[in-house]
Formats: sequence, structure tokens, C-alpha cells
Amino acid sequence: MHVFLAGATGVLGRRIVPLLVAEGHRVTALTRTTEGGASLLALGAVPALADVYDAEALTRVVRVASPDVVMHQLTDLSRGVTEANARIRVAGTRNLVDAALQAGVPRIVAQSIAWAYEPGEEPARESVPLDLTAPEPRRTSVEGVRSLEAAVRELPEWVILRYGMLYGPGTWYAADGMMADRARAGGLTGGADVTSFVHADDAAEAAVRALTWPSAAVNICDDEPAPADDWVSVFAEAVGGPRPAPGNAERQGWARGADNACAREELGWTPGRPSWRKGFAAFPP
Repeated sequence: MHVFLAGATGVLGRRIVPLLVAEGHRVTALTRTTEGGASLLALGAVPALADVYDAEALTRVVRVASPDVVMHQLTDLSRGVTEANARIRVAGTRNLVDAALQAGVPRIVAQSIAWAYEPGEEPARESVPLDLTAPEPRRTSVEGVRSLEAAVRELPEWVILRYGMLYGPGTWYAADGMMADRARAGGLTGGADVTSFVHADDAAEAAVRALTWPSAAVNICDDEPAPADDWVSVFAEAVGGPRPAPGNAERQGWARGADNACAREELGWTPGRPSWRKGFAAFPP
């Protein structure tokens, strides 16, 4: 299969390229820079030089590649700015989907998130609606997700991967990541808000498996949604931070975690790290 991968130099893209190559897939990988192209060549991909915000150039490289499937792993998280990531979900996705449609690509696999669901009591399954009435700043993120997912559904075949909170090397939740710095400074607190995590390696593996999944939105997260009162102390200890202070005892309604039963029971995907507990404990000292 020929895969056109957008977001190839990101946290997941750098993991996905060698997995695809190892399985015998041909990979064309989008990058904005010649330096990025060199790194992708080393991984076994053919680089395509274009900016996702340059619709004309993006359309050209997708048409030239003529792939069987487009894989969308684009994010803009380096600065921790919600608006930047929402922009790439809206404008970047629109350009990528339009390029795929013009090139006659029949299938897309796209990255989304598992914490955009409306409030509820239990971990959310995929049938739960998105939280479109959320106040700002959450509304900006949810609207970005809504726009991304609506655009992706325009292709004949599509899989939307609603990832839990990524952790592991290269992410915010790594031993040398942004949240680890915050934990060591005493800036993380507990509380009742529930989070579902997924290790970046497991997220990448799910993206490769999704090449052959039926059209659907699928939660990709581990087996243990957990309140901050549980996971923050384990994370802080793993990265050498102090014991966190108590947080809000009342859960925000949307902070409910996500249910991975569809991926596990219907699609046969299981996380290599079933719980963040062992995943955090494996961080390097």
C-alpha cells in the first residue's frame, strides 16, 4: 500500500514511518524543510516538500504521489497554544482533504482526540456527541475537532483515531517533557478530573492497523481511565517531582475519560501498555 503521511516528522509520524516501511508499505512523507526530508529518507520514506497551509503546493505533491491512502498526523503543539493546534485541525485538514479528493485518494486515516466529548458520568464511547456547547477556551479545541472530523468524512473511506493523552518520549508527558518540568516545580495537582492516556508507541501502532479498519471513529487509549488524584502522584514520582497538592474534588463533567471497547473488542487492537501506571514507572531515571 502507498501511504501519504502528513505530520511525518512529529511525535507519532517519526514512529509511524518505520512501522509502515517494516510492513512493506511505500511511504511518501510530507515535510516543510530539506532537513526534515533528510531525516525521512533515513527512515525509508520518500519526502514531499510542501507546507500544509499552501493549498496549491499540497495539492500538487499529493497528486504526484497518487497514494492509496492519506494519513493525517498533523499537530501544532510545540508551543502549547490551543489556537495553533485548532488552526491546523481546521485549515490544515481542509487543505489535506481537498488535495486527497482532487487526487482521487479513496481513504484517509486521521488523528483526533478522546477528550472532546460532552459531559457525562462514564468514560465516553464513540457514540457520545462532541461537546459543542462548551465555553471557551475548550470550545476552540472542540470546534477544531468537529471541523477536522467533518472534513475527513468527505472521503469515501475514513478512520478517525480519537487518541487519549499521549505520553512517552517526545510528548509533553515524558521524563524530559513540559509536564514533567511542571511536576518537578510543584505545579501539578490532583483532583477528580478523569484522563485516558495512551503511550505514543501504542498510538502509532494503532495508526498502522487502521489502514484496513472499516470507516469509524475509534477511541485509542489504554484500559485505565483515571482521576488526577490517582495518576498525578505516580507521574510526579516517576519524573522526580514532589508529592502533588490536592486538587478540585468536583469533576468537570467533560473530564470523563474514554472507553476503548470498540478498538479492543471489535477491531482487535490492544495497547502494549494497558495502564499508564507501568508506562510512567518505565520512565528513565
